[in-house]
Amino acid sequence: MSSIDNHSSLYSIKINSINGIPVNFIEFKGKKILFVNVASKCGFTPQYKALQKLSDTYKESLVVIGVPCNQFGKQEPGKASEIESFCKVNYGVTFLISEKIDVKGGDIHPLYQWLTQKVKNGSKNSSVKWNFQKYLVNENGELIDYFYSITKPLSKKIIKHL
Repeated sequence: MSSIDNHSSLYSIKINSINGIPVNFIEFKGKKILFVNVASKCGFTPQYKALQKLSDTYKESLVVIGVPCNQFGKQEPGKASEIESFCKVNYGVTFLISEKIDVKGGDIHPLYQWLTQKVKNGSKNSSVKWNFQKYLVNENGELIDYFYSITKPLSKKIIKHL
């Protein structure tokens, strides 16, 4: 039995929305999911606008989930209500924003353990280099690929999978 047969399911991971409401990933089975670690005070922050367009354009087949993180340059210092307000007011964000979590290090959230560890996702290892790194998961909860911050949300590298 190979290690790929032992990987864990994305759908068993628990996380809350920015409002503290539990998010059940199984509800998104049948759609692709794009996870993006986001920050309000980053050079890549304007990607929120393109992420919203991606969400609107592919809403039948894709769920975009923004995951606030303050681990890169302390660029997401806000409280949940501040983050939510910033996203809506400045970028018209309506896609799901999760609670603020760690995406690397000793307190890495189980979601990012799964996204970055081949032993868990059955596909590949990676590390989160900066804000707005993107992870694309297929309709069955399997990791397709990841894209560094410089890859724009509407890039052909991402769109070709949608």
